[in-house]
Order: sequence, then C-alpha cells, then structure tokens
Amino acid sequence: MPHVTRKWELFPGRNRFCCDGRVMMAPQTGVFYVTVCLIAGTSGLFFVFDCPFLAVHITPAIPVVGGLLFIFVMSALLRTSFSDPGVIPRATTDEAAYIEKQIEVPNDGNSKIHRPPPRTKEVLVKGQPVKMKYCFTCKIFRPPRASHCSLCDNCVERFDHHCPWVGNCVGRRNYRYFYAFIVSLAFLCVFILACAITHLIMLTRDSKPFLEAVRISPGSVVVGVICFFSVWSILGLAGFHTHLTTSNQTTNEDIKGSFSIKVGEGSSNPYSQGNICGNCFYVLCGPAPPSLIDRRGIVTPEYRAEQEKVGDDSVITNSKTYGTVEVVQPQPNGTTVQTNPSTELTGSMNNLVTGQHSPQIESMNGSTTNSVSQLVTNEVPLASLNIAPIDIDEIAPLPSRQSVVVSSTLDTSSIPSVTVTPLSASRLRLLQDTTMIESALDLDSLEDASVGRGSQAGLIKMGAV
Repeated sequence: MPHVTRKWELFPGRNRFCCDGRVMMAPQTGVFYVTVCLIAGTSGLFFVFDCPFLAVHITPAIPVVGGLLFIFVMSALLRTSFSDPGVIPRATTDEAAYIEKQIEVPNDGNSKIHRPPPRTKEVLVKGQPVKMKYCFTCKIFRPPRASHCSLCDNCVERFDHHCPWVGNCVGRRNYRYFYAFIVSLAFLCVFILACAITHLIMLTRDSKPFLEAVRISPGSVVVGVICFFSVWSILGLAGFHTHLTTSNQTTNEDIKGSFSIKVGEGSSNPYSQGNICGNCFYVLCGPAPPSLIDRRGIVTPEYRAEQEKVGDDSVITNSKTYGTVEVVQPQPNGTTVQTNPSTELTGSMNNLVTGQHSPQIESMNGSTTNSVSQLVTNEVPLASLNIAPIDIDEIAPLPSRQSVVVSSTLDTSSIPSVTVTPLSASRLRLLQDTTMIESALDLDSLEDASVGRGSQAGLIKMGAV
C-alpha cells in the first residue's frame, strides 16, 4: 500500500510523535524516562520486599491499595505526557497577511517603510482589560492565558508551564491529568514510606538488631530513603497546584503576578468562578476541549503547498535583513531614496567605519559625475564607491520624515578630492551606536516608541553616507 502522509509529519513545531501521531511529546524526553524508572523501580521494590510481609502480618489490603495507587499514578503520567496540551495552530499565509495588514502602522503617509506590528491588543474579560500578545512565530494574537513555549516552539492554550519530568507542556487539555498525577504520586509516596518504616520496625521488634533487619529486607531501606527525600518536594508541588486550582490560576500567571494586588489599584482574577468549589469543578471536571491541530489527519496537496509556503515565509521572517534599497521615481524637487540595511550596504558601511578603502577609486572629482548619477538611479552598488567618513558631530538632524532627499542634478565640478581618515575610538563607537545594521534585532521585544527611534537612528547614518 502507498504511504499515507499524516499532518503530524509536517508539523512545524519541535514535538516528537510516536505511534503514527497518537503520542505527542516534547523534543527532550530524557527526564521523563528518569521519572518512569524512579516510580516503577521504587514501587517494584515495595511490592517485592514489603508487601508479602505486611499482607501476612497486618492486612492483605496493603498490596491492593499499593497496586491501585501505582496504576492510577502511571495512567495519569502517561496521559499527561502523551496528549496534546492545547497547541494553537499557526496562522496560514492568508491569515497572517490579513492580520498584518490590519495591524501595520506606517511611519509616514508618503512612506512605504512600515514599523513592526504592535505587540499587544486589549480585550475585556468580565469588564477587566486583558492583553493579547502577538506571536511573531505563529503569526497570531495569542488568546488570553496562552503563551509560546520556547522548547516545543508552539503557542499553548492556558499555558501553565513546561514540565521536563512529564516530558510535555502542561496546558488546558492535560492540566487535570497533571494535577491528578502529582496528587496521587504524593499519596503513593507517603503510603510506600509508611509501609517501609512499618516493616523495618516490626522486624526490629522481634528481638532483632536494626542491621539484621536491614540484611533481611534491604529493599525497604532503599525505598524508605528514596521516598523520604522525594516526599517533601512532591507534597509541596501538590499543595501549590491545589492553591492554583482553587483560585483558577496557572503557574505562569502566578509567577508573573498577573492578578496580584498592586499599589494603589486592585487586580482581581477575571477567570475565577467566585468560590473554591466552582474553580475546582471548572478546572478539573469541566468538558475537555478537542485538539485543534488534527495531527492524524491526511495531508492533501493543498495542505502540503500551504505548509511549504508558510515554511518559506518563516525563513524570510527569521533573517536579519529587513529591507533593501528602493528608489522612487524622481519628483519635481528631487529623488526620494528609501533605504534599509542590505548586504552590500552593510559591507560598504563597515569599510567606511574601519577606514578601509578600495584601490579603484581614491578620490571624487569631475570624472566621477557619471558614477554619482548612476548611484542616484540605483545602477551602481554602494560597496563599489569609497567615500570618506563623515564626522558625526557635523551631521545636521534629519526632519521627521523617514526618507533622504537627494537632488536629481548634481554639480560635481566643485567637489574637492577627499581622502579616507580613520575615526577616533570615541567617535567610532558613537557612529556604531547610531545604526541598526548588523544588530541582533529582536522584533518580539520592540515597542512602538523604540521602533521609531531605531529606524530614525539607522537613517541618520545612511544620510551621512
């Protein structure tokens, strides 16, 4: 039979899939296997060394209770680890274009240079404003309480945290199983610890020294030590998530203090149901939402083409080049040149700053009139010219318009010969600080005001060239 391609095979995130897409986990699963080995190994030692003795001398219910707790813990763990935590699908190309078209804010009415999209929108939840952040990776405005997991590279609905112990994110679709896992694990840990201590005490009570009891049942000592050092953190984690459940919060919201009482103003939780029981029923017993990614769906040619297009767009978005040199048709008073950093321009700027020059052109005189004219009409790359650096102290501030106006008619007969002289260290540092070229520009951390200042600073240096 021909191979049928499923959607999980083209999934854009970093998740790992098994069993033909039925199992979905985080990319790193090493700690998850440690968790499984610790629980299974400790329980196995308990069933081998403690249960036979305690079933005879106390009650046969002890191995039954231990077995039921172990099965419940492993079921909750596997359900948490192997399920979709609530991944939000990324926007298609058309959806991303529609969103960006709505939120694009031009710098100037006559300019084609646009600022990056604003990061947030505000919506009202029970009359309280809640921010929705724009995700530059998924090209969507994340719903309230959602967040982008940097390890799995997905936006997760009602994101709680990424837990390496379960090998998956904890979100809206698997939080109830995660809570059941840690609470039942706390009960299992306390139960095994109590049974192991009881077994050792009963052995020493039969006129046997403690070392003899250890020799008879070494597994009880190992189980007791593991459970003693683990029970405190497990009990603390269970108590913390019980607090979050009763208040209908997530770990992410609690750490950020999203609903804490601020100085001079109160910030209540708009998602609370009003009481402890209502919050517990809502979080743990509410209807489970369906998965949004359809990871086992069959890939159609249209879906494959869309995914390839989205992948190409993401490569372009992640590059560090945010524009090229664009020349607009000459206007009556001159030619408007719109510039953004490009590869050729970056190289020429580096040469100007470091004082290196090309041997082809040592000066500008009357013979370079054609070259300058070609530069204005975008026929000669900037890297082929060698122009002396401009003293930053002598640069006049540009007007608020984000463009550089160059006269269409240049009189080069009066241009004297210029030589290249390196800048001093202080001026070199100042000049480098006024440009965005070769900077690690993180669009997700930009605000509107900083974008405007950065673009202006970049154009100041280009105007100096």
